[in-house]
Amino acid sequence: MQYKWKKLFKVVLVTAIIAVLGAAVMLLWNWVMPGLYFGISAIDYWHAIALLALCRILFGGFRGHGGRWHARRQWHRWQEMTEQEREQFRQRRPDLCRHGKEPA
Repeated sequence: MQYKWKKLFKVVLVTAIIAVLGAAVMLLWNWVMPGLYFGISAIDYWHAIALLALCRILFGGFRGHGGRWHARRQWHRWQEMTEQEREQFRQRRPDLCRHGKEPA
């Protein structure tokens, strides 16, 4: 039961973060861009969300759980584990240990 609440909280939190970032992109765009370039108009909220998604796709920002730093940290943790701890990890997270590969 607690897992469902935790998952629901994460969904709500991510939705709120996207909403706030979308509003920030819209406000910044409408404040900066029309004044700098002639012919560029203001954007609405949904265009700001789309622009945010486009930037995420093109530039790979908001690295949250990914990136090289995270992979290196996980590798160091893996190396510090005993064989028994590794086996317990493999049993708890089989999705990360497919085909005999160690987690990255």
